[in-house]
Amino acid sequence: MPLLDLPAFAAALPPRAAIMGLDPGQKRIGVAVSDTTLLIASSLDTIARSKFAADADAILKLYDARQCAGFVIGLPLNMDGTSGPSAQAARAFARNMLAKRDVPLLLWDERLSTAAVTRTLIEGDASRRRRGEVVDKMAAAYMLQGALDAMQERRT
Repeated sequence: MPLLDLPAFAAALPPRAAIMGLDPGQKRIGVAVSDTTLLIASSLDTIARSKFAADADAILKLYDARQCAGFVIGLPLNMDGTSGPSAQAARAFARNMLAKRDVPLLLWDERLSTAAVTRTLIEGDASRRRRGEVVDKMAAAYMLQGALDAMQERRT
């Protein structure tokens, strides 16, 4: 299955199935999952990056355990909307995931997700250590929630 736009992604999903959100960074991959009604995203885990095969195996284990039906992968575009090295890496990651599991996949703009989550954690007085432990999976949930909200707006 190719990389999909939002309407094609939503149409390709079966009814009442969760989707997984991934925020692939250089050191860690944030993982989030939706509920089966596609209304709420929750942070799930953080995977320390190693070789892609090991990363994909860890992701697919979580994916299968949650009975997910598709992926939303964060696309870190530049502030002006152009693609830089990080966006190219995210696209390559998405293509590699599709090679491992042929399921609906959406690349979703996640420009300010990590910054927004970090700001929220600072306002909540989370220590630097605690922020480091949770920011990636929370950023994945923030990004996934944005995609879920956009899908919900299209339905109404």
